[in-house]
Amino acid sequence: MLLAIDAGNTNTVFAVYDGEERRGLWRAATDTRRTADEHFVWLSQVMAVEGVERSDIDSAIISTVVPASLFNLTRFCTRYFDVEALVVGEPSVDLGITVLLDNPNEVGADRLVNALAAKSEYGGPLILIDFGTATTFDVIDGDGNYVGGIIAPGANLSMEALHMAAAKLPLVAVRQPAHVVGGGTVEAMQSGIFYGYLSLIEGLVARIREERGEPDLRAIATGGLAPLFHSATDVIYAIDRDLTLRGLLELYRRNAK
Repeated sequence: MLLAIDAGNTNTVFAVYDGEERRGLWRAATDTRRTADEHFVWLSQVMAVEGVERSDIDSAIISTVVPASLFNLTRFCTRYFDVEALVVGEPSVDLGITVLLDNPNEVGADRLVNALAAKSEYGGPLILIDFGTATTFDVIDGDGNYVGGIIAPGANLSMEALHMAAAKLPLVAVRQPAHVVGGGTVEAMQSGIFYGYLSLIEGLVARIREERGEPDLRAIATGGLAPLFHSATDVIYAIDRDLTLRGLLELYRRNAK
C-alpha cells in the first residue's frame, strides 16, 4: 500500500491507498517540531482503526511546502515502514508536466501536484484555485503545461490578521453573511472577508481570461473553503476536494520503478 503525505502550512494530510482504493485519510496540525517517533505513535493508532497495519505500507510519497518538516517525515517513512519516500520537487522526480518558468523550483510542491492531477482529470486550459493558508491561482495551458500563477493571503489568514491587528475586532468564522452591508461588527467583518474574497476570485479569473485571450477558461477549485465560495459564484466550474492526493497517487505511479 502507498502512504501519501501532503504537508501544508496549516495541516498535514496522511492517506493510504491500496491501488485505486483509499483505505484511510487523516489530518494533523503541521508542526515542524513533531519527530518521526511522534508521527508514528499518532498515525499507527488511527491506521489501526481503519484496519491498516504497519506491514501493509510498502511505498510512500511526500509533498511539502514546509521544508523544515521534510527531515522528520522522510525519517518517519524510513524508520517505521522501511521505505524511501519519493519527494515531490527532487530533481529525479518526473512530474509529467512542463513548468514554463525561468525557475521551476520556485513553484510549491502542492501546486505542481494539483496541476498534474488537473491535467489528467480535466485536460486544459484551466485555472486552479486552491483555498488553503494562501489562496493560489495556477494556470495550465491547452497542452497541460504549468504557465504560472497568483498567490494571495487565504481568507482565514486574513480574518486572523484583522483580529490580531485591531484590538476591538473579534476572531470570527469566515461565512457568507445575509447582507453585504453588515448591521454589526461581526457581520461587517464577515462581509469584508467573504465578499472581498468573492470579488477577488471573480476579478482575478476575469483578468486571467482577458490576459490569455480565453474567455471560457474553466476554473477548478480545491481546499477547505472551496464549497463556500463555489456556492456564491458561477466562475468556478467545479470543486475537486481530492485533487492533491490524486496527484500524489498519479505522480507515484509515474515514478515507481
